[in-house]
Amino acid sequence: MMLRLQRPRRLSTSIALTATALVGTLVLTACGGTSSAKSSDGKLNVVASFYPMEFLVEQIGGDNVHVTDLTAAGVEPHDLELTAKQVASVQQAGMVVYLKGLQPTVDQAVAQSEAKHVVDATVASPLVDHHLDEGTSGTGQAAHATGDPHIWLDPTRYAAVARSVGAELAKADPAHAPDYQKNTDALVGKLATLDQEFQSGLKGVKSKTFVTSHAAFGYLSDHYGLTQIAINGVDPEAEPTPARLAEIQKAAKDNGVTTIFFETLVSPKLAETVAQDLKLKTAVLDPIEGVKSPAKDDYFSIMRQNLANLRTALGATS
Repeated sequence: MMLRLQRPRRLSTSIALTATALVGTLVLTACGGTSSAKSSDGKLNVVASFYPMEFLVEQIGGDNVHVTDLTAAGVEPHDLELTAKQVASVQQAGMVVYLKGLQPTVDQAVAQSEAKHVVDATVASPLVDHHLDEGTSGTGQAAHATGDPHIWLDPTRYAAVARSVGAELAKADPAHAPDYQKNTDALVGKLATLDQEFQSGLKGVKSKTFVTSHAAFGYLSDHYGLTQIAINGVDPEAEPTPARLAEIQKAAKDNGVTTIFFETLVSPKLAETVAQDLKLKTAVLDPIEGVKSPAKDDYFSIMRQNLANLRTALGATS
């Protein structure tokens, strides 16, 4: 089977960021270069690179922070190009929380900023290269230039990042340090509960192998003893080769796979095509890189839905 996907043409990341950084500098100059570390109501201004980082800041910062997410709801974070206003917000923020290696324009904006309080999630939870060989986890390529970035899909790794965010908030805003510690402890406790739910929920499954359109679930698979077979690598828009598709078809048959998973922020066409060829079902396994309806869903509700969908696809018996 040969399937070709059209990818959007993008402006070079370095060119785009240079242009936006220049305009951002002009914006700051026009405004007198004043700091916006705190908003007019006295709250700490925190810039988060995308939803998983934003969620941590909101949960831990509570009413003491104002959070700006650089990646709008429903936008695929790998594709982010910063505007001049966003570059300026990074330069002026009281604190920045990001995941180095996922969004090059954010990495460069942070490197060019003078923010005193910065949390890089990969320091608390170093990335792993989930090499995707022999159809076990994806395309046979290194997962990402600096490692697989999807650390938040393992609740224990996400908890480590949460502690780092809480500690830095306390440094940036010492007056509310007790609140940040209390909220960090509460969030880490909720993540521990979620971890136990996954441990018990996946214990009685008939199969340990699942097929997904996007190789986002390496950490989740490592932690819970599963095997992901991914159609694409960590870039959800990458194009699999015909040979790779043939490998996936064989692996799916050999492992009794019943379901092809797709995600919410990119087209399900590829997963649907593979599922149709194999006469399998499709379902959602959400990498939670962004949330389409933040008023309705959050990290915990989506993770629990992922667990339910995995249990169904893997044949949970209890």
